[in-house]
Amino acid sequence: MSVAVDKPHIPLTALIAVFFRVGITSFGGSTAAWLYRETVERRAWLDEKGFVTALTLCQVLPGANPVNLSIYVGAQLRGGLGGTVAAIGLIFPPFCVILALAFLYLRFGTSPLVHAVLLGLAAAGVGMTLSVGAKLARGVRKPFPIIIAATLFTTIGILHWPMVPVVLVLAPISIAVERWLWKAQAQ
Repeated sequence: MSVAVDKPHIPLTALIAVFFRVGITSFGGSTAAWLYRETVERRAWLDEKGFVTALTLCQVLPGANPVNLSIYVGAQLRGGLGGTVAAIGLIFPPFCVILALAFLYLRFGTSPLVHAVLLGLAAAGVGMTLSVGAKLARGVRKPFPIIIAATLFTTIGILHWPMVPVVLVLAPISIAVERWLWKAQAQ
């Protein structure tokens, strides 16, 4: 399937350690970037195609994408228990950090230093997300997916159009064009 060819036996302690580290060190959209680094580049638990497939599936499922991704990877490697362990490893650290930060924000939230730190964290999250996007875009050779991605980025990211209507318009167009290209290539 999408797991590395020689599916090794991954200890549950390794799963929880990796997802705990990702949970404690990532924030916002950068979680997918850290998961990519850990599961594809460092440990080869998934190949790049498997990660993209997992990420795509997790984005259409209800719930938080990184949590869905942790459950998917854990379940692929160790079944239901692996999915549970990976999700707990990913969720528990940020939960504790959020509680501590909420307390600190109540006390020091009006400080300009706090606002500067939060802006810096947001910038780092955006940078990590763009990093994964750039790595995954390396393999795209067809012009049409690039056009769709650029259109999505422009309309949602720059023009701030609502995401749902944009996706509802572009998704069927993308599917129809890819199907047409696939049929034309098969002839």
